[in-house]
Order: sequence, then structure tokens, then C-alpha cells
Amino acid sequence: MWTESDITANGIQLHYYRTGGNKPPVVMSHGFSDNGLCWTPIVQALESDYDVIMYDARGHGQSDGPETGYSDLHHADDLAGLITALDLQRPVIIGHSMGAQTAALTAGKYPQLVRGIVLEDPPWRADWADEADVERYIRELETQESPPENHFEKWILDLQKTSREALLAKQRAEAPDWPEGEFEPWVDSKHQFNLAVFSALKQKDMPVPQTWKKTVSAIQCPALLVTGDVDKGAIVTEQLVDEAMQLNPNLRVAHIEGASHNIRREYHEQYVMRVRDFLQEVFA
Repeated sequence: MWTESDITANGIQLHYYRTGGNKPPVVMSHGFSDNGLCWTPIVQALESDYDVIMYDARGHGQSDGPETGYSDLHHADDLAGLITALDLQRPVIIGHSMGAQTAALTAGKYPQLVRGIVLEDPPWRADWADEADVERYIRELETQESPPENHFEKWILDLQKTSREALLAKQRAEAPDWPEGEFEPWVDSKHQFNLAVFSALKQKDMPVPQTWKKTVSAIQCPALLVTGDVDKGAIVTEQLVDEAMQLNPNLRVAHIEGASHNIRREYHEQYVMRVRDFLQEVFA
């Protein structure tokens, strides 16, 4: 039986679930608009060997949703605060998308807290690599009279207007290859998502995101980058992978052919196998 509770970390309340036991600790960091329980099928595959903690990021699930503070570094500080508050002894962090960036930044900023990281298709884009990209981004912000339309926001709003039963049926039809345990947490996470996040992200004083090259270069622990196919919807390109591995010798790659951005949901068994091998090696 998993337990659930709240803990104060980085000045806010974070909700988390935990499998427990005197086992090596693993922390799961979910993607944007998901929640901690969106890791359920993966955690069920790992809980016999690991003490797994699934937490809701700020503005997600049952965690606090402050009006400001949604930069990548805010999320990393939250995760570091969670690890410290729970007195976890150098866990491995497994992250997807936004959560993968959170894991990578936490490993770089707080190396003493992290034993290793698994990064499932982090939002590392080829056009956001160095300081020139940062300067271009700032210039674009300064010339905009108002923020551009956020299609993702409209998508979330539409989902929140849809009943739980209808949304479950719709997602099962659209993603027939997902494990059954994925659907209910996914639907609940969309209904729980705090729309204040979008307002915060539109503020022009939001910190500029860190480039992927800077993020990769700062990682000091073993890191497994799990990638899919860009033509299926994955983010990380083959060229970016090659550059990243040259930047950081701690990085290794597991490519799962045919996968989109939701690698673990579409290729559950392959994903679990790669993660298990990595965890066994890092905790050895």
C-alpha cells in the first residue's frame, strides 16, 4: 500500500506518494500538466526493489499553485527541497519532459544530493543551445506587445471542460498502446492542473530558460538519456544527442525506436528494462 502526504519544500507544500521500505530511493519527476501518479505503471515495476517517491510539481496535482515561480530553476529548487526534507540519501531521479529538465538541473545545481538521473525526452531543442539563442529570445520578448497564443493552454482548457468519463474514453481510443494504469492518472492530472501556471508563464519578468548545453555540461552524476523518434513527436534529435555526449562523458543514451515523446507509455517493457539496468548499475 502506497502512502501519501504533504511536505514543505522550498517554501511551498508539495504532495507526494511513496512506496516505502528500506530500499534504495528513487524520485519520479513528471512532465508538464501530469502529476506524480502518472508514473504508476513504472513504479509498479520498480517498487519491489526501490523506495519510490512520486511528487506533484508546483501547480500540478495536489501541490501548491503559487501565482509566480514556474521557471525551470524554481522546479529544481523544489525537488532539492523535497529530497532534503524527506532525508533521502542521494536518490536517482527519473524525469519525463519538464520533469527531465528538472532532474538535470537538480543534478547540476545540487550534485551532493543526486546519485544518478534518467531523462526521458527532455525539452532540449536544437534552437536553444547557447547564449546567442538566449539573446534572440530576449529581443523577441521585448518586441512583443502581448504574449503569443498558447495552444497548449487551449488544449488544457478543453480537457478540463470534458467529463472524467468522456475524457477516459477519448484517451483510451487515442492511445490504445498505453498500459491501462496510465489513463486514470493522466485524466485526473489534467483536471487538477492549476491554470495559474499559464498566467505566471506569460509574465515578462519570468527567468529566461537555461540552454540545454549549459544544463548538460553541469551534470556530474551518471545520466541516462532515453530518446524516441523525432518524426513520431519526440523532441531530442540525433544531432543534439551526439553534441550532448561530447559535452558530458557521464551521459549515455538509450534510443527506443518508434517512440514519440511519451516513450514509457508506448514502449513500457523496453523502457523498464533500460531503467532497471541503469538503476542496478548506479546503486551497485
